Amino acid sequence: MNTSATLSNSMMLVLLIGATDSVAGALAILMMFAVVVSLYGLCMAPLRSRLSSDSLLPVSLVLAATLAACAEILLQRAAVQWHLMISLYAGLIGLQCTILEHNGFFRLSSRGRLKLCSLFATLMTLLAVLRELLGQGSIGHHLSDHWLGLPLFSDGLHFATLAPGAFILLGLLLAARQAWTRPAALPEETHHP
Repeated sequence: MNTSATLSNSMMLVLLIGATDSVAGALAILMMFAVVVSLYGLCMAPLRSRLSSDSLLPVSLVLAATLAACAEILLQRAAVQWHLMISLYAGLIGLQCTILEHNGFFRLSSRGRLKLCSLFATLMTLLAVLRELLGQGSIGHHLSDHWLGLPLFSDGLHFATLAPGAFILLGLLLAARQAWTRPAALPEETHHP
């Protein structure tokens, strides 16, 4: 299984578009994602060889839902403000664990898993910074109740904080990456008769 199929078939777009309207929300989702996926991988490692293919999915769902629910309860107890920002997406992290299990993410080497998770975290952080900067005109104003953030310009473009704006920004980021990594154009061949 190649690594691009693991990410492209895994519903990470829901978290990427939904939870990146602020830097604080993106950081909270990334922390919860890292904890739940790591614990899920540790708990499922000894169980995979003992489970049949029929029982793998139900066990995976129950374990992932349990870990996601426990992480959400801990976040609710520790930081109510962050919980309010991401409570809608916390349950999707459990579903994400099950999808990653099905796609073979946990059968990759630890280096491959770390590479994919760091790619996701980088993209999520970059998209959150761009959306908050363009949408609010400042960065980090949701990180604390007492800090107003780093204002860069007075008014933002509110459309960037909405989901359609996130799709447009993500498309622009993907187009920039494609233009950056595209090999130099070959000279055109001329056909003379």
